[in-house]
Amino acid sequence: MKKIGFLSFGHWSPERGSQVRTASDVLTQSIELSVAAEELGLDGAYFRVHHFARQLASPFPLLAAVGARTSKIEIGTGVIDMRYENPFYMVEDAGAADLISGGRLQLGISRGSPEQVIDGWRHFGYAPAEGQDHADMARQHAEIFLNLLEGKGFAEPSPRPMFPNPPGLLRLEPHSEGLRKRIWWGAASDATAEWAGAMGMHLQSSTLKTDETGEPFHVQQAKQIRKFRAAWDLAEHEGTPRVSVSRSIFALMNDQDRMYFGRGGKDDDQIGLIEQTRHVFGRGYADEPDRLIAQLKEDEAIAEADTLLLTVPNMLGVDYNAHVIESILTHVAPEMGWR
Repeated sequence: MKKIGFLSFGHWSPERGSQVRTASDVLTQSIELSVAAEELGLDGAYFRVHHFARQLASPFPLLAAVGARTSKIEIGTGVIDMRYENPFYMVEDAGAADLISGGRLQLGISRGSPEQVIDGWRHFGYAPAEGQDHADMARQHAEIFLNLLEGKGFAEPSPRPMFPNPPGLLRLEPHSEGLRKRIWWGAASDATAEWAGAMGMHLQSSTLKTDETGEPFHVQQAKQIRKFRAAWDLAEHEGTPRVSVSRSIFALMNDQDRMYFGRGGKDDDQIGLIEQTRHVFGRGYADEPDRLIAQLKEDEAIAEADTLLLTVPNMLGVDYNAHVIESILTHVAPEMGWR
């Protein structure tokens, strides 16, 4: 049994052909797609966060709204860029959204990806400390966030408070018990995956990875997952570590599917440079169900992960994306042993 969710980048554009023309459209359609996905039996609704872009940027109002409209589906991010985050305010937002959803939040955080603007986090009032870089700053914000989620008091109460206080030091409210155990780290390298395991976070691994061995993407990603689990075990954390991988997977069921994706997926990995570091980008999948199943069975990282996030073409609208999800759940997942 494998958990399956969707991952939306939340694009919107007024260009011709887009079914998502405004920021209002992408927010309301994200909620509607989450409701539809739950009705279809999907396990998770996840959203990417990008700043300074025509995409989803402020996750917690959306997560709270999805939580209020659904009852079973996991609700998460993949990922929140911690370079931009005030971890104290984030704890309050996350706690509120998790309580609204009844404890279904699965928050993916990370140091982020290449940006739309130069050092965008500086516009949010953040800068690395002397001797650190922006990745160090992201990890520092993450560590503060994780500590605050424990719910321990740290703030000295006022001797003349507006309202009566409980005894002792005060914590941030609202506190959501158990949310600390549902934080994921988006890792591109083996080292950051191992750090996530040591910190007791779950692992999110996307469709790109630092090219560390020259092997095919899915092979490197499977090795990264095993190193993460080893680091978790070495740290002796309680519970079972979870791992998600994301993929673009389309079952060609009708002429509309073939029109959009009939040229197939990206049959081969791609190599590129991000911040002067060599990365390998994993292939996509698009084919008739029987051939699609045969291809997916060769993906070692999908086999290693307990959670698969299907990247959806959100600008094609809710109905089409629900069809994409239903096609995978009906015609692919059972044959793969995911259902």
